[in-house]
Amino acid sequence: MLSIKFWGVRGSTPCPGPDTIIYGGNTSCIEIRADDNIFIIDLGTGARLLGDELAADAKRKNKKIKAEIFITHTHWDHIMGFPMFTPVYTKDTELKITGPVISENESLKDIFETQLSHNFWPVRLNELSASIEYNQIKETTLFYPGGLEVSSKILNHPITCLGYRFNYQGKSIAVIFDHEPYSSHDENEKIINFIKDTDILIHDSHYTKEEYPAHIGWGHSTLDNALQNAAASRAKTLIFFHHEPSHSDSKLEQLEKEYSNREVKCIMAREGMLLNVV
Repeated sequence: MLSIKFWGVRGSTPCPGPDTIIYGGNTSCIEIRADDNIFIIDLGTGARLLGDELAADAKRKNKKIKAEIFITHTHWDHIMGFPMFTPVYTKDTELKITGPVISENESLKDIFETQLSHNFWPVRLNELSASIEYNQIKETTLFYPGGLEVSSKILNHPITCLGYRFNYQGKSIAVIFDHEPYSSHDENEKIINFIKDTDILIHDSHYTKEEYPAHIGWGHSTLDNALQNAAASRAKTLIFFHHEPSHSDSKLEQLEKEYSNREVKCIMAREGMLLNVV
């Protein structure tokens, strides 16, 4: 069984308050389960609640936490939940953090080490209780027991950013966070091919088409861009994701209604939403 749970669905910054109760105000974090195997995409502020749940479940079942974490990129809204992710303080926890090659001079581990430096956090990286392995990748496919495959694709963003696709037992989930359409038709076709025929496509839809012209080059898509990619790739279900912080519950409800009854089934991502891929 392949499933997804959404723990954080916002982009740029957390936005808690009375206007974001329905869809949520935490930044990017989703949990993918391939039977008993746990995969986490990004460690935005939604990771705090996920970490608490993983720790509580491990305690109930008297078992250790073991999870694979995939980082799309290291902009702060996608990693700011890491210092508050309970499993990193739990002995016997095994975590593997995989993400893009940032630069020749700065590794993925270096980024997290800076985040947990004296100026920003009271606990150093080397003081964490968990066993953490770091793995940097470019475009590749990783293979796991049971036939699970995880492929990566470079996206169009101001920093190196990866999209991921999970294929398991004939089902698939693709995540395209923080991506702006390319000016090149050929590059856009590569994205289409990467997500082709996926069961669930979780796609950056930060802006409306009216908002986008003021934000060209910021590295984000519109709802229309996401729908076009979903239709062109024959995705079965499109999840609008990475909501703009100023988009209230009423605004997102309006947009969800506006994009219903399209050629692709469209759903607005909400915190706590659980979907089984069937």
